[in-house]
Amino acid sequence: MHYRRRKFYSKERELLLHQEFHHRHWEFNRYHKSLRFFRPISIIVNLIILYILFRWVGLKAISVLFAVFIIVKEVLQFVFLWRVEKRVFKPILKLKNGVEEIAKGNYDVFIETDRMHDLGFMALLVDSFNEMAQKLQAGEKLKSEYEENRKTLIANISHDLKTPITSVQGYIEAILDGVVNSPEKVTKYLKTIYQNIIYMDKLIDDLFIFSKLDLQKLEFKFEAIPIRAFMEDLMEEFKFELEERKINFYYRNKMEGDCQLNIDRKRVHQIFKNIIGNAVKFGSNPGFGINVQMNRRAEAIIIDIEDNGPGIPSDKLPYIFNRFYRIDNERTKDLMSTGLGLAIAKELVQAHGGSIEVSSAEGEGSCFSLKFPVITTMNEVGHETNSNY
Repeated sequence: MHYRRRKFYSKERELLLHQEFHHRHWEFNRYHKSLRFFRPISIIVNLIILYILFRWVGLKAISVLFAVFIIVKEVLQFVFLWRVEKRVFKPILKLKNGVEEIAKGNYDVFIETDRMHDLGFMALLVDSFNEMAQKLQAGEKLKSEYEENRKTLIANISHDLKTPITSVQGYIEAILDGVVNSPEKVTKYLKTIYQNIIYMDKLIDDLFIFSKLDLQKLEFKFEAIPIRAFMEDLMEEFKFELEERKINFYYRNKMEGDCQLNIDRKRVHQIFKNIIGNAVKFGSNPGFGINVQMNRRAEAIIIDIEDNGPGIPSDKLPYIFNRFYRIDNERTKDLMSTGLGLAIAKELVQAHGGSIEVSSAEGEGSCFSLKFPVITTMNEVGHETNSNY
């Protein structure tokens, strides 16, 4: 929805600029045609005036009038050239200097224009140049940010892969060198190697998805889906997964009736998997549970995923959606966390035109609120559904 709104305003702005361009272009052509029309007329009028002067006035008077005419002509020519220089040549000189600055790599260029005095066509040209310079500056800034992100990403990947690879290498060398003799220790080492391989595989999968999202090349299969039945099936799936781990799970649908959302089933499943999986990783306290609640507010569906886990410290809460960010400072791999799950979830929610927010209190738990836009309201009148798992 935000993307459509930005696209609408962009089209409106382009239309206004297009109209302004045509208006100024028409104004310039009108001045040019007027000049071409009055030039021969002025010559004819001058010839008529000279004829009348020669016929009715003496030669001395003609000389005086001719001298006055030359003086007036020179004054008018001076004023005309001064106006041409001010309205045409000075803006062109500024444009030349601006282009030279951009050629040097300096995109922080802005040319001031005097709309009251500059020729309409030149003012539009200067505006177009300023807009181009701003886009180049924004592009250069975005390029720098991408480069910085790329360096950070490479550093994080190197760090996150080096630790399990070193661990796998050490355990394999110990087995090959015969340091480990008992079958129990060999089995323990192989399990550790297996866990590290699983972690690396998950990290590579998350990196692949995140890189596709970052480049806006991840494929989506959007379809209009009734949200009530979809959520019931999805929550039933998580019920079986969490039951095996002895985790309390509750789902409540407080929405009246039903509505359709334009979503990708697979990606929405991944959103819930990442958020719920993140809660489970940290929710080791006795009686830990997850409560999911769906409601409708205006033209949006709100889904709250709440847990009673340890919560997130307030100083770390603003950074939890950053890639490779982990709450544990030691960045341990005991929880099999790649640090990309919540970042991917946020990107996927935004790709659906929605938003995600989080609130948390240390020692009380956390609540992630997902908001998705509604595309169609269905006529079916529903009732509140409680599913306590």
